[in-house]
Amino acid sequence: MLLNYLIFDVLLPKMKKISLNNLQINEDLLQFVNEEAIPGTNLDINNFWRDFDAAVHKLAPINKKLLKKRDEIQKQIDEWHLSKKGSDFEKKEYINFLNSIGYIAKNQGDFKIETTNVDEEISSIAGPQLVVPVDNARYALNAANARWGSLYDAVYGTDVIPGEIGKAYSEERGKKVIKYVREFLDDIFKINDGSWKEVTKIQIKNSELQFLVGDKLVFLENKNHFIGFNGKKESPSSVLLKNNKLHIDIIIDPNSSAGKSDKANISNVIVESAVSTIVDNEDSVAAVDSSDKVKCYRNWLGLMKGNLEAEVIKNKKKFIRKLNSDRIYQSPDGSKIILHGRALLLNRNVGHLMTNPAITLKDGTEIPEGIMDAFISTLCALHDFKNKKNSRTGSMYIVKPKMHGPDEVGFTNDIFETVEKVLGLKKYSIKVGIMDEERRTTVNLKECIRKVKNRVVFINTGFLDRTGDEMHTSFESGPMIFKGEMKKSTWLNTYENWNVDIGLECGFSGKAQIGKGMWAMPDKMADMMEQKIGHPKSGANCAWVPSPTAATLHATHYHKIDVFKNQSEIVSRKKAKIENILEIPKADRPNWSVEDINKELENNAQGILGYVVRWIDQGVGCSKVLDIKNVGLMEDRATLRISSQHMANWLHHNICTKDQVMKVMKKMAGIVDKQNSDDKNYKPMAPNFERSIAFMTACDLVFKGREQPSGYTEPLLHKRRLEKKAIR
Repeated sequence: MLLNYLIFDVLLPKMKKISLNNLQINEDLLQFVNEEAIPGTNLDINNFWRDFDAAVHKLAPINKKLLKKRDEIQKQIDEWHLSKKGSDFEKKEYINFLNSIGYIAKNQGDFKIETTNVDEEISSIAGPQLVVPVDNARYALNAANARWGSLYDAVYGTDVIPGEIGKAYSEERGKKVIKYVREFLDDIFKINDGSWKEVTKIQIKNSELQFLVGDKLVFLENKNHFIGFNGKKESPSSVLLKNNKLHIDIIIDPNSSAGKSDKANISNVIVESAVSTIVDNEDSVAAVDSSDKVKCYRNWLGLMKGNLEAEVIKNKKKFIRKLNSDRIYQSPDGSKIILHGRALLLNRNVGHLMTNPAITLKDGTEIPEGIMDAFISTLCALHDFKNKKNSRTGSMYIVKPKMHGPDEVGFTNDIFETVEKVLGLKKYSIKVGIMDEERRTTVNLKECIRKVKNRVVFINTGFLDRTGDEMHTSFESGPMIFKGEMKKSTWLNTYENWNVDIGLECGFSGKAQIGKGMWAMPDKMADMMEQKIGHPKSGANCAWVPSPTAATLHATHYHKIDVFKNQSEIVSRKKAKIENILEIPKADRPNWSVEDINKELENNAQGILGYVVRWIDQGVGCSKVLDIKNVGLMEDRATLRISSQHMANWLHHNICTKDQVMKVMKKMAGIVDKQNSDDKNYKPMAPNFERSIAFMTACDLVFKGREQPSGYTEPLLHKRRLEKKAIR
């Protein structure tokens, strides 16, 4: 059934490489760096490549050694579980074993992080964080501009209020939207002796915001909420309010369609939304060669220069989307207020595992992609160090995923320090965000943070990747519980609390972000509004959202919850215990019915196929994939990892058979084909399964899941995507 990988080398197109020092560099990447990225900096091209060459050849062997250490540790854990087959699991014995092999690092004592020159969007403002694929310029611009969003539009266009959302404007729905927004304003910006629903006029007198309710003059209960305006004091065009360091802009326009029909002529309520955005080079893109990487780097360069543009067609009209300018207001005392017009941008590099054929080293091996990302993404950011339109403090923010333990975090620190030297930057100019999504990083989170205490600005939990690693690490312990039960498991709840506890213990409050994971259902905003308020309540000062609309809605949670006040209370609670984090989510006595097993297999298979088919055939790294119930879920490689590892685990422990799984994969491929029937670029997988590289890739992820490093999906995806690109 499986396609022969031997054809891969035959079909892979030969990219023109240029010899430079000890490197072989693809021409398109070399051209991009020399002609687009370096000009405008103070770097000499020859010196850059000379120093880059020396640095890469020094760092690459260390990278390789660390990956080998992962394999060695995993082998030891597998052997331990196999030696305990048939005996009762002793938690204490297990923890002693993990200590003995260095899986759990020694606690070196208390400390506080010492990171400086951190932008307030990270250090002291709590709010939503967008994640956007860097390879799509339009999406990247939308995400950067999502710092401000219309609450009217966000509520009207989603299921936050019930009722059908038609193409034509519904006056009835519009009234419900206004009622919803006014109630929000009443909740956060209270008016004494009145309500925002009753306001007939808004004016400023004696530096004070005043409201007319009928013929009665009323005021804000907290007068400090009012900080600025535009227009005339007697008839302002906008009023700027502030709460928990987040802004709300009340737009007043009696000439607009919305303003005409409003008692107070309020035409819109603009909410400060995505305070920060992660521009992603990793899980949400399909970048497998130099042409893909150049596209990613070029968009990031445009963001750093501030000149990125994209042609957009909306309502049959073409226009050019650009980055928003800062917003300007007048304070009550007459001084100027300038607010950032776009989100603070962070760059998520790839992890330590993958290599890329864009550059080959003197021994003929591919460059570690994470090292290449660090150099080139920071090189692009040199332009922002000059214009300071992104980071006002002169910092570059790199989110680093999929690190396993303190040594790998320490290696990341070494990479960044080397990049700073080569590019002529001050030490610690590059800040790091630690993705707490691998088990060995979780249990050693404090020691991981210690390794980068002078540059860390971010720790974030990631349920899906973390669950994938949990299953792979404990693969030999037994069959895993159902995916749906994972969210209720002891280890997961402890992990979420542990991340907050350790962050606060290390002095993150008011200095760095403690983040929480993605809301994966962009069409289920009512559910998000009900559930995601749990993230700021948990002590997280940022949490991921899948769209600008979701950012605007989620921003209202940070008005309702004072996260930093919450953190000051959480810090004294009883700390999460490592013993509970190490509670393996395996089924002790699985006695599931064939029907239940098949349902779980179908759910996993559908998600795998729905994602993989776009990744392989179209090079789409993040997309809304319909699940088995036709609910759209934002899928990336993290969701793929957990689903494929779950199926591989059940196969390994004979919960299901290979024939059973293959039957399910074929059945669900047909369903995925139907779900994508409206996509003109879509290529069906059924019935010619053996000819579909996408289908065979999905099968490989399951049937070869046990042997994949840490259960990662990238090696197979990259190999097959290159194969697909070669035979077009």
